[in-house]
Amino acid sequence: MTFPHDEADGLPQPGPRGSVRRNCIFLLGPTAVGKTALGVRLAAALDGEILSADSRQVYKGLDIGSGKDLADYDLPRELVARLNPPLAARCGEAYHVPYHLIDVAELPREYNLFDFQEDFYRAFAAVTARGKLPVVVGGTGMYLDCILRNYDLLPVPENPALRAELERKSYDELKAMLIAEKPDLHNTTDFADKARIIHALEINRYRLSPECAAYQAARPPRPRLYPLVLGTTLPRALVRERIAVRLRERLDGGLIAEVERLHADGATWQRLEQLGLEYRFVSEYLQGRIADKDELFTRLSLAIGQFAKRQETWFRGMERKGIAIRWLPESMDVETRFAAALRLCTA
Repeated sequence: MTFPHDEADGLPQPGPRGSVRRNCIFLLGPTAVGKTALGVRLAAALDGEILSADSRQVYKGLDIGSGKDLADYDLPRELVARLNPPLAARCGEAYHVPYHLIDVAELPREYNLFDFQEDFYRAFAAVTARGKLPVVVGGTGMYLDCILRNYDLLPVPENPALRAELERKSYDELKAMLIAEKPDLHNTTDFADKARIIHALEINRYRLSPECAAYQAARPPRPRLYPLVLGTTLPRALVRERIAVRLRERLDGGLIAEVERLHADGATWQRLEQLGLEYRFVSEYLQGRIADKDELFTRLSLAIGQFAKRQETWFRGMERKGIAIRWLPESMDVETRFAAALRLCTA
């Protein structure tokens, strides 16, 4: 359950004489548009470190299908010399841009939004304590939104006794209870079914409990974020083309073998399918529910394209909710986008 703050928490705040103090950069965009390569260049140029905002790259072992592309974090010295000459003087033949929030979770346990938010703030504090600039790169909308709009998330423990009591009640009884307990409720999706209402009641009861008050009192204060949010995308037809090329490279590069290994190591087909896209479709192929590799490529390419479209819809929704996104030129050339991004970061 999420409770975004509608006020200015987490948004850029006025600085001296109307300027805005920035203490982090966010780079968001749909899949397959080159966010990692662009973000790594920005981090090197600005003496920063990458904080990943990707809901599958958090898992160990999900390498090819999640597109970790860890080699992109190592820049040759010649490129670093153009981006940041003082940094190049201190590095060897290559410079490794530090990254965080990748490979932080084991696959059997579901890594949730609360986990990400807690890990994000710890990483953010550690990066800034070293005098480095956090550069947040990713396309998982909920991950980005929960930081930029400062969701108030809580680790709500399971309450079997309460659930058993509520399960005995009808839908109408539960709905009336939730309305009585939260007369200002605006999230009508909580009324979708009995399970959603029970979960909402469980959260609300916990929020009013002494245990929750003790947790909130002991929780360290969150760092204040003053972000510059950059967006990068490409024309939709080009995004689809890049998705197809990248998918072919991943299939040829061992994606199917990766999913086979994950299953052999104990991940159930159900767990792999929950991860979506590459892991879902390859799992279905390995179980014989997709006829051949040609069908796998066709269906998966289409699904990833639809996902990219949903990502862009989410980002437009973030803008409507008050997140100012500065969109970079829709250029295939990463250097063109980098130059535009650097101008915005240093203005």
